[in-house]
Amino acid sequence: MKPVNMNPELLMPAVITSFRKLNPKEQIQNFVMFVVYLGAIVTTGIFLWDGQMGHWNFFNLQMTLWLWFTVLFANFAESLAEGRGKAHAETLKKARTDTLARVLKNYPKSANETKLASSSLKPGDIVVCEAGDLIPGDGEVIEGIASVDESAITGESAPVIRESGGDRSAVTGGTKVISDRIVIRITSQPGDTFLDRMIALIEGAKRQKTPNEIALSILLVALTILFLIAVGTLRPLAIYSENASGLASGSTTTMTILIGLLVCLIPTTIGGLLSAIGISGIDRLLRANVLATSGRAVEAAGDVDVLLLDKTGTITLGNRMATNFLPAPGIQIEELADLAQLASLSDETPEGRSIVILAKEKFKIRGRNIVDLKAQFIPFSAKTRMSGVDLVTDSGTREIRKGAADAIETFTKQKLNAEVKKSVETIARQGGTPLVVCEGVKVLGVIQLKDIVKGGIKERFSELRKMGIKTVMITGDNPLTAAAIAAEAGVDDFIAEATPEAKLKRIREEQKDGHLIAMIGDGTNDAPALAQADVGIAMNTGTQAAREAGNMVDLDSNPTKLIEVVEIGKKILMTRGALTTFSIANDVAKYFAIIPAMFAALYAFGGHSGPLTSLNIMHLHSPESAILSSVIFNALIIVVLIPLALRGVAYKAMEASALLGKNILIYGLGGIIAPFIGIKMVDLVIVSLGVVP
Repeated sequence: MKPVNMNPELLMPAVITSFRKLNPKEQIQNFVMFVVYLGAIVTTGIFLWDGQMGHWNFFNLQMTLWLWFTVLFANFAESLAEGRGKAHAETLKKARTDTLARVLKNYPKSANETKLASSSLKPGDIVVCEAGDLIPGDGEVIEGIASVDESAITGESAPVIRESGGDRSAVTGGTKVISDRIVIRITSQPGDTFLDRMIALIEGAKRQKTPNEIALSILLVALTILFLIAVGTLRPLAIYSENASGLASGSTTTMTILIGLLVCLIPTTIGGLLSAIGISGIDRLLRANVLATSGRAVEAAGDVDVLLLDKTGTITLGNRMATNFLPAPGIQIEELADLAQLASLSDETPEGRSIVILAKEKFKIRGRNIVDLKAQFIPFSAKTRMSGVDLVTDSGTREIRKGAADAIETFTKQKLNAEVKKSVETIARQGGTPLVVCEGVKVLGVIQLKDIVKGGIKERFSELRKMGIKTVMITGDNPLTAAAIAAEAGVDDFIAEATPEAKLKRIREEQKDGHLIAMIGDGTNDAPALAQADVGIAMNTGTQAAREAGNMVDLDSNPTKLIEVVEIGKKILMTRGALTTFSIANDVAKYFAIIPAMFAALYAFGGHSGPLTSLNIMHLHSPESAILSSVIFNALIIVVLIPLALRGVAYKAMEASALLGKNILIYGLGGIIAPFIGIKMVDLVIVSLGVVP
């Protein structure tokens, strides 16, 4: 799925949707902005009432317009975030077509086909798909193997293999078979396919607030009610002070001014951006080709402090590679490399190819044609645990073999000598795999195979450690090999000879100690652990059981994506926290900027200036300019922060306490300073333009 950036094509639909969201049913879902919405309605009524009485108040008109702009800007932020996701959804809708499915009745007893609309398929139905067919629904391959084009879902053009009986058996409705034939058992209900769930989530139709969002919303409501009471009680006090100062009763606290003051003091900044932050977080995951089935999972990813990662494909490249030749006493290393390459020329496994390449790179030994050598390839078998080649020569047949140490001992009918045995044990202790090479009964030496740790993975784990996240490697290797790879990769702990029960037990133990766990998996045996983990990421190539057990699906099936998901989750939490800090600090600063200017004329001689004038440190022009400048600044700051809400704050791995201190310094201090600068600049502009008297 290709990333969708904020471009002009999204702006106009977002503007239109902003006006549609003025519906009271939409506004009441956000209490803070609903108060602003009601305030805009009241000031509109006051302006129109004054007009009917023959007094069109230009100040009231400006206040009314800027209050409406504040509501619209908040709507715009949410609409823009939704619009980015809907662009993804439109792409997916094109893949969701109602096709005719070829249903097999009485399978496997008979192969009678009937045509049925894909929207009518039920779980348990058996369908067949051949090259060129669209897969009609989500399911499991129960027969055959085929190449499938999943670009409509993942955005990747390269086809993937789907086959029965393994961890690559799950198929998705709307994808296309491009070769061979497969039989599929449907697993999804009509209208509840993987594609349908993706579209619903992206469009926000089923987005639920996360626990942290709910808690923050309650806090914002409490602050809004508190300021509502404070502003409401301000008017009686102001009237008393005005009478004592000889001013006209209510001159400094008209209803319009009080509404403007309330809007400036309540946390409108975070209130207007909160929903956009949550929606854009899911959008960032989608751009990373990860589907979260719940917002709770996205939020949990940000709080994860233990990661469980499979060794193969995540920490290591996934294939053992030849890294060294260790000759037996009296054997030249070139001879060992030459015969090891001969034994591997027809070995199409990654290990076999790596042996050929290593011999070529280290000793310039080029591959030879097995046909010319009159060679007979001996394939690897689980029974012999060896492979090799028989070369027919004038002097007889040369039997060259490579395999496990005990298998070679059985083949040669003699024990390995001390030097070769020492090499085998050293390689095993270092986490590698030793392959012994022999010709007939003569042992030539050892090939060292090693799981290659991915480049940069140790640095990534170091970053996670700085974030306070513990990494645990899961492997089926023996404890000795697991310990060696864990040390090289830099993980904090490992689970050797892992079984589904062992993984599940470890997750429960960590959770019992108060940790939040993330895990990635693709097989049916991973399903229990994925379901138990707080963040369970199933690979799209995995089984249906794994995809249903997890609360996220990695469409790229990239095991290292787990680290990226955690970083995205932390970025969402940081963005919400940073903007909340900024908003509250912003409100505190506006209080000290506005109130002195509003009441500067109290207790004055001749109505010019009074003792409270000294508190007007910003020297705002008048009470009207002070409140209007604050309302304008309040509206514009939402617009300024929309890109930050959608993009997220910059993230750098560090300890939580250091990160908290940094954000408080930047966004807390910034939230205090910005209103003083911004309001003063707006005040100068509106006074110079003659907007206020």
